[in-house]
Amino acid sequence: MPKIEVILIQNIVGLGGESDLVKVSPGYARNYLLPQGLAVPLTSANKRRIDALKQRRAEREAHEFNTMSELSKSISKLIAVLEVKTGDDGKMFGAVTAGMIADQLKTQFDIALDKRKIHLEHPIKTLGEHDIELRLHPEVSATLKLRIDSSTPAPVPVEAPRGPADRRESSGRTESRGHKRLRDDQPAPAADQPDKAPRPDRKLRPPRPERAEKPAKAPKPEKAQVPEKTDSPGKPA
Repeated sequence: MPKIEVILIQNIVGLGGESDLVKVSPGYARNYLLPQGLAVPLTSANKRRIDALKQRRAEREAHEFNTMSELSKSISKLIAVLEVKTGDDGKMFGAVTAGMIADQLKTQFDIALDKRKIHLEHPIKTLGEHDIELRLHPEVSATLKLRIDSSTPAPVPVEAPRGPADRRESSGRTESRGHKRLRDDQPAPAADQPDKAPRPDRKLRPPRPERAEKPAKAPKPEKAQVPEKTDSPGKPA
């Protein structure tokens, strides 16, 4: 079936821009372009609208260029921070996509940007800083600084149990340091220290009298020995 010519009223991705004269299938024009008001059929009356559409397109493109140029300057000064979940080894679960970056720009800076303008050669799968290319306009591009941090808290290191040998070694080091501190803290010998003069306002106490020695105790008298009993007299031996 031969194609027909229509005049685009609005920009259609993959087909053309405003005021462009394009050829499409009759079914596509009849079922989609014309009912949606995206194009008008090519007629002598509609040909006169092309100049007005071109003028409106030029004004719109100039406005988009100025807007995207200002946005490019603003984005170049920003650092977007995106937090992702990671495992114990620090590796990310999944990857960062263009849609996630667009959502973060909207959440963090209130910048509404079509994710198709965020150019990624491949999804990002590593933490740290990355330079993201933004194709804001056919003649305007920008570089966004993106920092990907981990939202998973770092694991707390567990100290390994110490064996008897480690405890003995640690105890030996502690004792060695203790002896060294004692040697360092010992005062200088008495010969090196100057004699201290007595204070004049200090009263000297008289020496205490010596205590008299107690007399020695007299020895206890020995008990008298009782003679042993003998056989009674009168009885022969």
